[in-house]
Amino acid sequence: MGNWVVSLAGPRRVSLEPCPTDPLGPGQVRVRTCFSGISAGTELTMFRGSNPRLSKDWDDASRMFVPRQTPVPYPLVGFGYEEVGEIVEVAGDVADRHPGQLVWGIWGHRAEAVLPAGAVNPLAPGLDPLAAVFARPGAIALTAVLAADLHLGDWVGIFGQGVIGLLATRLASLSGARVVAVDRVPARLERAARLGARRTVDAGVDSAAAVLREATGGRGADVCLELSGAYPALHEAIRATTHAGRVVAAGFYQGQADGLGLGEEFHHNRIQLVAAQVSGPAPAPGLAGRWSGDRIAHTFMDLVAEGSVDPLPLVSHVVDARAVADALALLDRGAGDVLQVVLRF
Repeated sequence: MGNWVVSLAGPRRVSLEPCPTDPLGPGQVRVRTCFSGISAGTELTMFRGSNPRLSKDWDDASRMFVPRQTPVPYPLVGFGYEEVGEIVEVAGDVADRHPGQLVWGIWGHRAEAVLPAGAVNPLAPGLDPLAAVFARPGAIALTAVLAADLHLGDWVGIFGQGVIGLLATRLASLSGARVVAVDRVPARLERAARLGARRTVDAGVDSAAAVLREATGGRGADVCLELSGAYPALHEAIRATTHAGRVVAAGFYQGQADGLGLGEEFHHNRIQLVAAQVSGPAPAPGLAGRWSGDRIAHTFMDLVAEGSVDPLPLVSHVVDARAVADALALLDRGAGDVLQVVLRF
């Protein structure tokens, strides 16, 4: 189909546009995309126009958002971070990559990319290439689980059972924690139970805080992970957590904090609220120097390759890249049966 890239001309204005083919330089490889997963968090905030980077500038020096001085640089091209492809060309000085090799990495929703050889990671032998679109979502989930500092026998509430929440449920269960999965979609809760959740809570019917306190003899969860990005869910996660316990906030929260009352359980129970974000340093101070972003992503993919985590059932839709507008609209509608949507190039 030539070289094409997904372009966002403005909120909810997305298309697949032709783009030039980049020359191959020293130390580089050319990758032809097979699959590119769509994030139901970050990418939807770009699609909807709610991402703070669209209204403010991020200042690297101060690590603060500051008032935007220039217009949003539309069109935004090539966003996306869940790619799998085939190497079709390598530079003469590249020895450890070869044409025909399947690789995963981050190069955005585009048909072809030229990248440093070290920026792409070989697919484990025998692994379905579609599984590798989960490298980044899996790293996000594992980052949250590491930040939670879970221990064998801990009771943990995991709020939000979308793709990242379901992966976190599996990873937390593998760690020996006793997981209570919380969502409003019964089908997602059924998946969570199959992935190891001890109990499930339909948040539209029951109080997760009440269920977790009942399960723990009134104590409350040792730790809760909030992965939905909804402020009321963060409030309920705080309510569900034991005195001086930890809540890991790993959702991408948008707008003002409606539904979050920090003067209630958060204040009176001295809850430790921790932000988990996949890029940057280790997810917790005690992990510094050991758990880099690269190690987290590779560890998740190792777990997939060995069969401890099977993300393939979370693929709900594979859509031709030409229909990218339909794919994003599908996620935008938020139907409960939509999980991982993948573009096929």
